[in-house]
Amino acid sequence: MNTYDFDNTIFRGDSTFRFWLFCLRTRPRTAAALPRISLHTIRFILGKEGKTEFKQYFFSFLAYLPDRDRALYEFWNRNAHRIKQWYLSQFSEDDVIISASPEFLLAPICARLGINTLIASIVDPDSGEYTGLNCSGEEKPRRFREIFGDIRPDRFYSDSLSDSPMARLAFQSFLVRGNRIINWSIED
Repeated sequence: MNTYDFDNTIFRGDSTFRFWLFCLRTRPRTAAALPRISLHTIRFILGKEGKTEFKQYFFSFLAYLPDRDRALYEFWNRNAHRIKQWYLSQFSEDDVIISASPEFLLAPICARLGINTLIASIVDPDSGEYTGLNCSGEEKPRRFREIFGDIRPDRFYSDSLSDSPMARLAFQSFLVRGNRIINWSIED
């Protein structure tokens, strides 16, 4: 089985940020969350709050999105073309997507692609509140093992060195730089 990070790995860009911009453009009511998001962005940059806490405030815009399912459908209609061709050419039914992005955001595109296993941050799509930790860093292999036990992925692909814990779990790992795939040797 191959395991993939999503944003900037198999998807060109950051899906969460793109969805937020999409909502600001097409659902202007979501702009009501901008003051709160701005304040917590500054607090996060200054190191006064953690990533999960910051993201929870960031997702407060969801409270102003009454037609979330329709918005997600429209968003993926406009952004499905951003899935990278190299990934589509090697897709397999047993692929696993493991991402810090919210599950509710990635589930529709994974279903369209035929990806059966998605491990992502659990975020309440109505309030933006997290259940558990942001699925990044050490949390990725922990969540992977929760589902697969002692099975190790054959290959892991990511754009980020912060995914080193997941890269160490896989038999072979690759860094993705745009459309370039580079062997990623992990030192223990």
